[in-house]
Amino acid sequence: MSEWSIQLLSSLIVINAHSIGKDWQYENCLYLDTGSITRGIISSIQNIKKENFPSRAKRLVKNLDIVYSLVRPNQEHYGLIISPPKNMVVSTGFAILSANKNKINPYFLYHWLTQSEITELLHSIAEGSTSTYPSLKPEDLGALKINLPPLSEQKAIADVLSSLDDKIDLLHRQNKTLEAMAETLFRQWFIEEAQEDWAKGILKDEFYFVMGQSPSGISFNEDNIGIPMYQGNADFGFRFPSKRVFTTKPTRFAEPLDTLISVRAPVGAQNMAFEKCCIGRGLSAFRYKPNPEFYTYTYFKLRQLMTEIRCFNDEGTVFGSISKSDFEKIKIVIPSYKQISYFENIAKPINDKVIKNCYQISILESLRDTLLPKLMSGEVRVRYTTEAGESA
Repeated sequence: MSEWSIQLLSSLIVINAHSIGKDWQYENCLYLDTGSITRGIISSIQNIKKENFPSRAKRLVKNLDIVYSLVRPNQEHYGLIISPPKNMVVSTGFAILSANKNKINPYFLYHWLTQSEITELLHSIAEGSTSTYPSLKPEDLGALKINLPPLSEQKAIADVLSSLDDKIDLLHRQNKTLEAMAETLFRQWFIEEAQEDWAKGILKDEFYFVMGQSPSGISFNEDNIGIPMYQGNADFGFRFPSKRVFTTKPTRFAEPLDTLISVRAPVGAQNMAFEKCCIGRGLSAFRYKPNPEFYTYTYFKLRQLMTEIRCFNDEGTVFGSISKSDFEKIKIVIPSYKQISYFENIAKPINDKVIKNCYQISILESLRDTLLPKLMSGEVRVRYTTEAGESA
């Protein structure tokens, strides 16, 4: 590793190089706010007309720029921007890092910045700020020291990590497509083609549900002792919650593949239980009464009811909440068991593919997160070809 060298990040990048000027030539912008990207995954982009630009919409991004939120770094609102449109603008809540490609590979830099060691360091710096929220200054990023391998090795390391990220991204995109297919089927079968002779009732006529109750805090741990415990939507992912906290004294349970709904602000976030778990006071768990194996119907039926459920975000004196009695009063149409069985036979394989993909994503993310610090420190080396064409 004698060819590796410790350098200041500020010597390798330019921060906030491009801003909107008076000569802006487009009638709109595609605007990315800090909360719209997490660990490289963009959840939403706003299309905003020129006259309505937010005051924070001032920074342009270009190909292979890295956007890194300056507020609460541990929330991981960052990403590598690849081939953005020319009218893409990001919030001033981001620092934009443009790599000097003669010194540092942008993909390598992105992976280096996303190490938990680096995000934790930056968060500790942010917590020492005098701002209302834990916040960084752009120069805090520039002051970081990086142990930098030669460009050829940087590329080889980045290629390994990027191949994992590409597989993860492909599975995420496939999941969104599959979930949209299943939701379309549900809408067609149970809304557009609803039968007049279907029964009418309330939510508890069709589903068992459990309201969560939080165990004693002294039973909590992060050492995988006991069973997973989820408090609310802060734990939620695309389909399954992330395991962060365990409890040795569980109180209320969700069974595998139960539908989970958040019952406290915000009301109406939705996930599924991957395994038997404890649910805290911020969650409820649902399953279909006639056949608990019909978890696909349950999930998409609850999703279809979200308009009614989310109305309770406006209830409560301090924050929104929905109670057991509120759930019980929600009026529903109850299709025939035969119709639900047909739907389950068709939609379940689609839904099961989403579940399988989520499991694969978890494995790949774990592999990437294990490899990342080892590759960045040189503990694990990759073979690469030098600029002179030699193998190293």
